[in-house]
Amino acid sequence: MKAFYDLHIHSALSPCGDEDMTPNNIVNMSLLKGLDVIAVTDHNSCGNVRTVMEVAGDRLLVIPGMEVETAEEVHILCYFPTLSQAEAMEELLKTNRLPIDNRPDIFGRQLYLNAEDEIIGEETRLLTAASTLSIEDVFSHAFALGGLPVPAHIDRQSYSVISNLGFLPPHLDIRGVEITAKNLDAWKTEYAQYPILCSSDAHYLGDIAEPFHFIDINSKNAEEFLAKLTKKIC
Repeated sequence: MKAFYDLHIHSALSPCGDEDMTPNNIVNMSLLKGLDVIAVTDHNSCGNVRTVMEVAGDRLLVIPGMEVETAEEVHILCYFPTLSQAEAMEELLKTNRLPIDNRPDIFGRQLYLNAEDEIIGEETRLLTAASTLSIEDVFSHAFALGGLPVPAHIDRQSYSVISNLGFLPPHLDIRGVEITAKNLDAWKTEYAQYPILCSSDAHYLGDIAEPFHFIDINSKNAEEFLAKLTKKIC
C-alpha cells in the first residue's frame, strides 16, 4: 500500500507552533488531507505525542519523534518505533538543555494538551534553545535507543547541517535527509545517494502536507515504516 506521509509537524508544545496545533486538529487535518502516516516533531520534546497517538487511534499511524537541536544549532529529526524509546530520548535531552526559561510574550506558549484539546500544563524551559549534545551525540543516542536520526531541511539557510557545518559529515551514519518541497528538484540530484524525505515542517494547520509523498508498506506499522524510509528516494 502507498502510505502518504508528513513526518515534520509541530504541535502547540513548540513555542513557534500555532496554538491551534492541538492533537485533534492535527489528526483531523491530516485525515482531511488524505495522509496515512504523520510524525509530531516538537522541538527537543515528544511531550504531546502520546496524546496525538491516543486521538489518532487506528485511523492514522503516528510515528513518535522530535526535532532535536544540537550544540552546533543543527536540527535533527529523530524518529522512533515506539513512544517509550522517544520518551527515553527526551529524558536524555532534559539533562542536556540549556537553563533558559521561556518568555511566552516573545516566543509563544509551550502547551501540553489532553485528548480533549484541553491545556493540562505549560513547559517553562525554552524548548527551541540548543542542547549541549553534539550532532555526533544525537546520532549516537538516537541509534542506541533504536531510533532513526535524519538531518532536517538541509536546504535551508539556518538550523541545517549544510548551513551550519557546510557539509554532511561523512563519518555520520546518515540514512536519510529531509529537503523542503520548494527546493526538492534543485537539491535531490546532488544528494541522491541518500534517501530523501519531503515533509511540511508545519507550524499551522493549513501547512500540513498534501498527499504527495509516500512510502510503500505492507501494514501501518511504525517499525516497518521506518525501515522502508531508509530505502526511499523521494
